[in-house]
Amino acid sequence: MSEQNADQLFLGRQAILDREQRLFAYELLFRNGTRNSAEVTDGVQATATVIVNAFAELGVEAALGSYRGFINVDEEFLFSDMLELLPRQSVVLEILETVPPSPAVVERCKALKAAGFTLALDDVIQLEPRFAELLALVDIVKVDIQPLSRVQLMQLTMKLKPIGKQLLAEKVDSREQMEQCLKLGFSLFQGYYFAKPTIIAGKKLDHSQLSLMKLMGLLLGDAATAELELALKPEPGLTVNLLRMTNSVGSGTTEKITSLGHAITVLGRRQLQRWLQLLVFSAGDKNTVSNPLLMLAATRGRLMELLAAELRPNDSVLADQAFMAGIMSLMPALIGQPIADIVNPLGLASHVREALCDGTGQLGDMLRLAESSENGNLEQLAKNLASLPGITPKTLNRAQTQALQWANSIGQEKQA
Repeated sequence: MSEQNADQLFLGRQAILDREQRLFAYELLFRNGTRNSAEVTDGVQATATVIVNAFAELGVEAALGSYRGFINVDEEFLFSDMLELLPRQSVVLEILETVPPSPAVVERCKALKAAGFTLALDDVIQLEPRFAELLALVDIVKVDIQPLSRVQLMQLTMKLKPIGKQLLAEKVDSREQMEQCLKLGFSLFQGYYFAKPTIIAGKKLDHSQLSLMKLMGLLLGDAATAELELALKPEPGLTVNLLRMTNSVGSGTTEKITSLGHAITVLGRRQLQRWLQLLVFSAGDKNTVSNPLLMLAATRGRLMELLAAELRPNDSVLADQAFMAGIMSLMPALIGQPIADIVNPLGLASHVREALCDGTGQLGDMLRLAESSENGNLEQLAKNLASLPGITPKTLNRAQTQALQWANSIGQEKQA
């Protein structure tokens, strides 16, 4: 593998949730190169290079925070010594369905488990006798629910339950599937249902969210501080939240904040705007720390901001607009309304609105790149990278890692 190819790494990720729909882990989707992976002549070396770069150079372990990363392991990589480089406390080795349950594979899995690794078996749709030994070794069984009827899923679950493994339902694409898997006793869940805007059930903006949207509109219109104060005063919860944040981590000053105007001045409009954008997602949700949609929105917004800094260094206006586009792009998933209806009252700059509503312009290109980097679609990712020649694959991965670190830090501050 050439040095150039060694730098061509991608990191996709998909949230894995628990029964309360709290973030439990991420599946990390490693890729090598901008082209089809079939062109890689040494699959083991390619995967090893990606993982080493991701965990050592890019710091994915730190970026994951308290969450684990599920990593796909094929037969070749299963026997590679490079696997030992992975931080066993931070990863789950996901044995792919293509790995044959041979005696050598079983022995290797025994050794990995003895070394402290957590094992999962991927894409289970039936119980084959030849997988019995391997099944006994893994800690988590991932069931692909898509090809199974309701009866077949129920029958498979009844066979798996006595084995005592943690069951993860993958490819959950609808509320009905989620509810069925909950009733059957699955403890972990993964799929587009949790983030895909067209599937999540719609709901009206509550009063608190409407106030937040109004405040964002005022900020975007460069309203006077007195006008912002007036809009905040009817919202005591937001006011207390703002004062508390500004008095602690928000301001970086030992000066006590006693008024709304003072808080706005000390915090700064840019930080106030970001605070409001994130609060829109957490309004009415007591479990904001591990809300997967909030985490995704925060991560996407920060990723877009970092990409903007790469494309136009020192252009804070573009960086702010990129952050907003990333955050706002997930609003349809939160409230079930078309993006055009959401952004209309905000008075956004035309190119921000066009990026969100039409996917056009440089911000639109950045948004598509952010989306494809999240779902691990390698072909689409390569196309989106080609539209942004100032962004290299390695730059993208570093930005992804920094964005995830930033999003995790939000959760840690909320827990403190």
